[in-house]
Amino acid sequence: MQLSIVIVNYNVKDYLHLCLDSVTASIQNLDAEIIVVDNASIDGSAAMVRDLFPQVILIANKDNVGFSKANNQGVAVAQGEYVCILNPDTVVGENTFNDVYAFAKAQQKLGIIGIQLVDGTGRFLPESKRNIPTLKVSLNKMIGDARHYYASHLTNDEIGEVSVLVGAFMFMPRAVYTEVGGFDERYFMYGEDIDLSYTVLQAGYVNYYLGDTVIIHFKGESTVKDKRYRKRFYGAMQLFYDKHLYRNVLQQTLVRLGLGVAKAKSWITHFKNQAIIKDHQKIKEYILLSNNDDLTRKLSQSVNNTVVTQNELSTVKSGQEILFDAQYTGYEKIIKEIITHASSGVSYKLIPKKSTFAIGSNSSEGRGEVITFEIE
Repeated sequence: MQLSIVIVNYNVKDYLHLCLDSVTASIQNLDAEIIVVDNASIDGSAAMVRDLFPQVILIANKDNVGFSKANNQGVAVAQGEYVCILNPDTVVGENTFNDVYAFAKAQQKLGIIGIQLVDGTGRFLPESKRNIPTLKVSLNKMIGDARHYYASHLTNDEIGEVSVLVGAFMFMPRAVYTEVGGFDERYFMYGEDIDLSYTVLQAGYVNYYLGDTVIIHFKGESTVKDKRYRKRFYGAMQLFYDKHLYRNVLQQTLVRLGLGVAKAKSWITHFKNQAIIKDHQKIKEYILLSNNDDLTRKLSQSVNNTVVTQNELSTVKSGQEILFDAQYTGYEKIIKEIITHASSGVSYKLIPKKSTFAIGSNSSEGRGEVITFEIE
């Protein structure tokens, strides 16, 4: 088998549905399997997978064992030569896995491959490519200088070597994952991708960023950014430093102080972002790309507004929400359209094939929205 795609899910049933729909379309020309590890979701995620995607291998945990351990569970049963760790709040194009697989087969000493991630409005997510967060680099980032935290030696669309990739999409030889021991299970959530990237580099492999391959990462849909989130996030950063970069007690003290300052600043940033999210403009017009008249009618009833149906998306204007019917417009094209019209004041929602909802997110700092409807 060529590829195993491992998706760890926690209470994001509709995003998982959308993700699986896009992944299923993307592996049509590969000998591949999809493995979902559900961390005791209470929203019906496991039942949805069983009912709608019976070909998917499902591991339904009785407890939330965390991101690292759940991924290790998935890779343990994987049969593919390569594995891809993929978040459930992502959307891939029909050519995503073909392109990454072809690149992987051409490399020597391959470690991890990452790709370009954009949020639900098409904006580039800089964590797609990062450098090793040394003490100096991290302290500079805390005071507002992130030039060396992110891998700025490559443009967003370029291909090249990088040190750290993001756990939302990590494609690598299964043998390498196994050799380095997979994710360190001391990381419950957050930081494990930095740790694995660094561990793979230390083992003598090369990590790559493929900027010409783009997917959507709605980001943070499984997470409430509360006190527990901050404790886990900054605790993970402390673990990384203690494990890999510890030099002496003085440095350790500086790290702890720096993380304390960063934690305090993150509260301020969070409240500012929430204010921006709440102030998001009211939708003035809904545009549906579809040829399904019944879908148009049902959506109009659900949003209590007129939904205008179009065949193509040529121009957009601020205040519009674009609804993509994946049965009509392929995921590759949907991603390109969203990127093309990024930063235009437009919002987007996607309707997976054979579904009764439209889903999207206008901010990487807040939860997305779901519009439900019925089809007769």
